[in-house]
Amino acid sequence: MRRSPFYAREEAAGATFFDARGWERPQWFASNEKLVKKFASACEPRAHEWDARWWSPITNAEHLQMRESVGMVDLTAFNEFDFTGPGTMKFLQYMCVNNVDVEVGRSVYTPLLTPGGGFRGDLTIMRLATDHFRVITGAFDGGRDNYWFNRHMPQDGSVKFTDMSSSLCTIGVWGPNAEKTMAKATQNINAEGKLVPFDVSQKNFPYGSVREVLIDGVPATMFRISYVGENGWEVYTKMEHGLRMWDSIAKAGEEFEIIPVGMGVYALTGRIEKGYRLMGAELESEYNPVEAGLNRAKVKSADFIGKGEYLKAREEKPCAVMCTLEMIDNTSKSGIKRFPTGGNEPILTNTGERIVDTKGRVSRVTTAGAAPSLGKYLLLAYLTPEHAVEGNELRVMYMNELFPVRVARVGSQPLFDPTDARMKS
Repeated sequence: MRRSPFYAREEAAGATFFDARGWERPQWFASNEKLVKKFASACEPRAHEWDARWWSPITNAEHLQMRESVGMVDLTAFNEFDFTGPGTMKFLQYMCVNNVDVEVGRSVYTPLLTPGGGFRGDLTIMRLATDHFRVITGAFDGGRDNYWFNRHMPQDGSVKFTDMSSSLCTIGVWGPNAEKTMAKATQNINAEGKLVPFDVSQKNFPYGSVREVLIDGVPATMFRISYVGENGWEVYTKMEHGLRMWDSIAKAGEEFEIIPVGMGVYALTGRIEKGYRLMGAELESEYNPVEAGLNRAKVKSADFIGKGEYLKAREEKPCAVMCTLEMIDNTSKSGIKRFPTGGNEPILTNTGERIVDTKGRVSRVTTAGAAPSLGKYLLLAYLTPEHAVEGNELRVMYMNELFPVRVARVGSQPLFDPTDARMKS
């Protein structure tokens, strides 16, 4: 139904496209198959047809190449909503858990809650001007979030909502050489009206900040953020400028052997190494930010949807905690390795009993995937406090067979780069 401006380049690179709410979205690229040999030990094929059906060893190779140098990701399936007007600040404060009253040119990550205190959504917000905020939400979340915001819009005309999703395209640029790549392509106009290079260093352009720039002459918004745990940006421009921007970034990254990277890395391997939660997987209405490890040290004074239940959850000991587990041995009884796909596989005790919390919620796998940088296969799951202990061994049931797993991390601290130094260096 929908294609990004980069589609021609992606098709030429041999992209395998998956559907993302109507968008053709690259999952991996045949042009990167040569990297499988380079990272051979991390790119072993999967013997079972089911485990390999929606996967390629190229994904692991793309992951490691990005971690080594730089990659670019098509994020055009994102949804972008602009909120403008004198009532915007008050409105967004009511909708969002975290404080959105940040400086112009800064951003905030925030959950949205149901009145019962569970997750309704999660998103990032850029403050582009005093009364202009841009909400960025995922490919599969746009319809739901659009409805939620519009349902609560003030009726006095103080806030204007504009869905920009069909107007903007996005490229993610990440990796140790992302800064060097973007430094070659990014300009601005100085006080004398001259085109000059733009300083993209962390000092001038710190993590979480937003800047309006030119990419080889194309007006763009750069947002320093990462969902894969690497230094870099989400770069936004108008749809009609997208192909030129793609080509400009690709050219700037040639000397660093920049590659296109599929959503297999962005949405799974990069994300799971960082333990990032996903709406619809880890984040659901039956769980709250305390259980997900997303509560902040303080709660803002402004009222917001679900605040009462959120405050109550903060005062109580959680009956479930989001954890990262690693598979100890994934060899099946038939002698081949199996790879859970994150489709609600039960987590059991060593004696084969279901783990159920005091609210009647069963522990199950919410996300499963390879962690090529760590040489592990990881699972995310909510566990009861007595089982949420690092080093504790449990079982995961996959295809009616039990496999041993170990609790590798309790809470939100990632296994890969636990201090987030790579994103902020």
